Amino acid sequence: MSESNENTMPGWINPDDAPELDDYWFDHADHSRNGELVRRGRPVGASKTSTTIRLDTDVLEAFRKEGPGWQTRMNLALREWLANRQAA
Repeated sequence: MSESNENTMPGWINPDDAPELDDYWFDHADHSRNGELVRRGRPVGASKTSTTIRLDTDVLEAFRKEGPGWQTRMNLALREWLANRQAA
Protein backbone atom coordinates (compact mmCIF):
# COMPACT_ATOMS: atom_id res chain seq x y z
CA MET A 1 0.00 0.00 0.00
CA SER A 2 1.34 3.44 -0.82
CA GLU A 3 1.61 6.16 1.76
CA SER A 4 0.55 9.71 1.05
CA ASN A 5 3.43 12.08 0.84
CA GLU A 6 2.85 15.43 2.53
CA ASN A 7 5.06 17.10 -0.09
CA THR A 8 2.69 16.14 -2.90
CA MET A 9 -0.52 17.03 -1.08
CA PRO A 10 -1.97 20.38 -2.15
CA GLY A 11 -2.23 22.94 0.60
CA TRP A 12 -5.58 24.19 1.79
CA ILE A 13 -6.98 26.85 -0.50
CA ASN A 14 -9.56 29.00 1.17
CA PRO A 15 -12.32 29.85 -1.34
CA ASP A 16 -12.75 33.18 0.44
CA ASP A 17 -9.25 34.11 -0.83
CA ALA A 18 -10.42 33.98 -4.45
CA PRO A 19 -10.70 37.37 -6.15
CA GLU A 20 -14.16 38.78 -6.76
CA LEU A 21 -15.19 38.59 -10.41
CA ASP A 22 -16.45 42.14 -10.74
CA ASP A 23 -17.04 44.39 -13.76
CA TYR A 24 -13.36 45.36 -13.83
CA TRP A 25 -12.33 41.71 -14.12
CA PHE A 26 -14.75 41.04 -17.00
CA ASP A 27 -13.83 44.27 -18.79
CA HIS A 28 -10.16 43.23 -18.82
CA ALA A 29 -10.58 39.49 -19.42
CA ASP A 30 -9.15 37.78 -22.51
CA HIS A 31 -11.62 36.07 -24.85
CA SER A 32 -10.34 33.29 -27.05
CA ARG A 33 -11.83 30.91 -29.61
CA ASN A 34 -10.11 27.61 -30.38
CA GLY A 35 -7.11 28.71 -28.35
CA GLU A 36 -6.65 31.93 -30.34
CA LEU A 37 -7.10 35.36 -28.75
CA VAL A 38 -10.17 37.05 -30.21
CA ARG A 39 -10.32 40.20 -28.14
CA ARG A 40 -9.79 41.55 -24.68
CA GLY A 41 -12.59 42.73 -22.41
CA ARG A 42 -16.28 41.98 -22.00
CA PRO A 43 -17.89 40.34 -25.05
CA VAL A 44 -19.77 42.77 -27.26
CA GLY A 45 -23.35 41.94 -28.11
CA ALA A 46 -26.91 42.10 -26.95
CA SER A 47 -27.21 42.31 -23.23
CA LYS A 48 -28.64 39.29 -21.45
CA THR A 49 -30.57 39.15 -18.20
CA SER A 50 -30.22 36.24 -15.83
CA THR A 51 -33.57 34.99 -14.59
CA THR A 52 -35.24 32.07 -12.90
CA ILE A 53 -38.17 30.48 -14.71
CA ARG A 54 -40.27 27.40 -14.02
CA LEU A 55 -40.83 25.17 -17.07
CA ASP A 56 -42.68 21.92 -17.57
CA THR A 57 -40.21 19.04 -17.33
CA ASP A 58 -41.01 17.71 -20.82
CA VAL A 59 -40.41 21.14 -22.40
CA LEU A 60 -37.05 21.54 -20.69
CA GLU A 61 -35.99 17.98 -21.53
CA ALA A 62 -36.90 18.50 -25.19
CA PHE A 63 -34.49 21.44 -25.44
CA ARG A 64 -31.76 19.82 -23.34
CA LYS A 65 -31.76 16.54 -25.28
CA GLU A 66 -30.46 18.42 -28.32
CA GLY A 67 -27.23 19.05 -26.40
CA PRO A 68 -25.18 22.16 -25.69
CA GLY A 69 -26.74 25.41 -26.81
CA TRP A 70 -30.21 24.51 -25.54
CA GLN A 71 -30.59 27.89 -23.81
CA THR A 72 -29.78 29.71 -27.04
CA ARG A 73 -32.29 27.54 -28.93
CA MET A 74 -34.91 28.24 -26.29
CA ASN A 75 -34.22 31.97 -26.57
CA LEU A 76 -34.61 31.77 -30.36
CA ALA A 77 -37.90 29.86 -30.00
CA LEU A 78 -39.23 32.53 -27.65
CA ARG A 79 -38.04 35.28 -30.01
CA GLU A 80 -39.82 33.56 -32.93
CA TRP A 81 -43.00 33.22 -30.86
CA LEU A 82 -42.81 36.93 -29.96
CA ALA A 83 -42.30 37.93 -33.62
CA ASN A 84 -45.30 35.84 -34.70
CA ARG A 85 -47.42 37.32 -31.94
CA GLN A 86 -46.49 40.89 -32.91
CA ALA A 87 -47.17 40.18 -36.60
CA ALA A 88 -50.72 38.97 -35.85
